Amino acid sequence: MKFASAVLVLSASSAVALTIPRGSTTAPTNTAEKLYTIELGPGEISQATESQKWELRKQGKHFLDITDYLDFDISLVKRQAVTFPTRVSNQASVTAITARLNKANMQTNLETFSSYNNRYYKSTTGAQSSTWLFGRVNAIIAASGAAGATAKAFTHTWTQSSVIATIPGASTKTIVIGAHQDSINLNSPMNGRAPGADDDGSGSVTILEAFRVLLSDPRIASGQAPNTIEFHWYLAEEGGLLGSQAIFNSYKNAGRKVVAMLQQDMTGYVQATLNASQKESVGIITDYVDTGLTEFIKKVVTAYCRIPYAAMEYTSDLIHTTADTISTVNFDHMIEHGKMTVGFAYELAFAAL
Repeated sequence: MKFASAVLVLSASSAVALTIPRGSTTAPTNTAEKLYTIELGPGEISQATESQKWELRKQGKHFLDITDYLDFDISLVKRQAVTFPTRVSNQASVTAITARLNKANMQTNLETFSSYNNRYYKSTTGAQSSTWLFGRVNAIIAASGAAGATAKAFTHTWTQSSVIATIPGASTKTIVIGAHQDSINLNSPMNGRAPGADDDGSGSVTILEAFRVLLSDPRIASGQAPNTIEFHWYLAEEGGLLGSQAIFNSYKNAGRKVVAMLQQDMTGYVQATLNASQKESVGIITDYVDTGLTEFIKKVVTAYCRIPYAAMEYTSDLIHTTADTISTVNFDHMIEHGKMTVGFAYELAFAAL
């Protein structure tokens, strides 16, 4: 039901706790549990144990775990202004591609993805689910015949791997489509049942299907687009955006140019909106995003989706529990997010950015 847009891969929310200076590597001593440094909002730096992180998540509070990035200052990252298109200009091609989005594919993939006990980033089943996803991405590439497309597992210091699929363009300017592959039961992160069908199995499967149909376009598959497209399936989002931070940091160090990023998160649940007597819509995140890119995405939704966009307001109360199952997911709604994803990727792949 929601998406976020940005020129960078990071986002956060806000809360209040013990504040320490950014860049400090000093941690309190004489504590039985490991302390993590977390950022709850711009300039709001705190420390918390792992169990306290899960308590914050239970309260609906979001944060970044910056323990491994205490010396990283985002204000020092060189950012170039990006001017996004004022209108869509590839209607015929995008409409042809979106017609190939398949609900049955989405359902089959989500049934498997949500069948793992959980997709917690430190658990055995989390690693198994990541391996399955990597295999699905590679199978899509092989079936497409796109010689230049590749997939790789981005390894971390924990068990589960993030997945990155690349469709090269004529330049290394990159458009990123993302979703987080992990799921968690906040009452028992390691062993608790967490189907994560909506959070964020729906987003992961939505972009997987968008990836498949994009590769069916001859110009995209043959590398004729001016810009490169990447699909990212991040791990450890629930732990504080650990996977996306690691990838962003590696891209920064490599001098990569990420000109736009779209995050698909919880694309399948719509019932709360309907219960509130509101119209079904694509929910838009409005904080910690690039406003120019968000305005462009609104144009994409208007051009390619059968439903309008609206400010993000309603989400499932079932996430992070055993009840976030496939029965709560609306695949017609996911198709609309698939249309928006394809339109976003195709339009920007051929845009002068």
